[in-house]
Amino acid sequence: MSDSPGSGPVPVPPPRTTLRRRLAELRGPAVVPHPLDARALAALAANPGCRRRALLDGAGVDKAALATALGSPAPFGQSQFAFMRGNAFEARVKADGGTELLRLLHDRLGGQAPAPVPGEVLVPDLSAAGPEGRTARTALALREATEAGAWALLDHPLLALEVAGSPAYLEPDAVVVRPDGRWTVVEIKSFPMIDGSADAAKVGAAARQAAVYVLALERVAARTPGAEVSDRVLLVCPKDFSNLPAASVVDVRKQLSVTRRQLTRLTRIEDIAAALPEGTTFDLERCSGEELTAAVESVSAAYAPECLAACELAFHCRSRTRAAGAVEALGRSVRGELGALTTVGAVLAAAHGEAGDPADPTVAALRRAAELRAEALAGAGLPAARGARAGAGGGGGGTALSPAGVPAGDGGPGPDGVKSPDGVESEG
Repeated sequence: MSDSPGSGPVPVPPPRTTLRRRLAELRGPAVVPHPLDARALAALAANPGCRRRALLDGAGVDKAALATALGSPAPFGQSQFAFMRGNAFEARVKADGGTELLRLLHDRLGGQAPAPVPGEVLVPDLSAAGPEGRTARTALALREATEAGAWALLDHPLLALEVAGSPAYLEPDAVVVRPDGRWTVVEIKSFPMIDGSADAAKVGAAARQAAVYVLALERVAARTPGAEVSDRVLLVCPKDFSNLPAASVVDVRKQLSVTRRQLTRLTRIEDIAAALPEGTTFDLERCSGEELTAAVESVSAAYAPECLAACELAFHCRSRTRAAGAVEALGRSVRGELGALTTVGAVLAAAHGEAGDPADPTVAALRRAAELRAEALAGAGLPAARGARAGAGGGGGGTALSPAGVPAGDGGPGPDGVKSPDGVESEG
């Protein structure tokens, strides 16, 4: 709403204390908020229309515990071995004041800056009380390092980013300040870099995560004279199958643009919370399974098969989508092609001439797909009645449905195929 004359009063957001109190009520007054990290933000930015995830993440609800209470646990997580291996590799990369890390960065991104001299690199102490204190200490260290015009290594700094009216605290592996005032995000991962390249899917997930850090750093750089945040990040991984570090430069301009645009599209959390029924809470200690289900269903979701690799509640949302026969289970592209046909039943009825306007291009494409399937079955000597209502295609693309009217494969990994919320099997 604009503030031009005649447009009506401009809505005033509620005080921050009121929002925090409301979010505490939603997760449970005695429950410690679950941190909203860069992985969760990257996944949220990929699906900004999901009000359910935006509210639960903003309130700090533990979605993994909530999914278990709902009877649809998500097999996300990292093995203890991978966790220990990642920590050991990160410690090796940062050993001796980050000498090896800074050497790798200077080789890849140093430009005309003089090489860092061991022992002369600034490594500020970032310890402080609480997240607000650590965030302020990080901002101060970045300003001091920029003013000093020297190499500086910030180990696990804490950054703040406001998402849909709620603060999120982010902790990158490292941020390096160069003598020319440029800040570079460093991501240290435990997946290998073989012959100079790593798995594309894992690199993509790391790039999306790093883009969130860059976005948060830009907020600090805007208040720091002479500072500039690089849109290229340094990805450090084990070389081949050893524990020696290798580095690669990743351009995150595309991920940064998408993340910035998607986060601005998120509905403000207080608006979502205000639309909830009175007394709604996600407190696992106080609510039964039925009450939790009702609370979750009171917030609209935007399920897509991609959620299976990005959200702990995806299996619950998938079961609800399938039970309702919604075409969202087929994927976003198919959902877009089907237009006004929002259920699998409506798609099948249109494909077999039982409903729908023949002049509708979508309906015409579905009926043509059903005819081609019937011809193929007849040519193979198979009875046309077998799965007759299971072969309707979507939007002319021939998307197959199972005999039960449920997508034969919804594009996401099954319960045993999901490694971690961001699709990366092992992260450092």
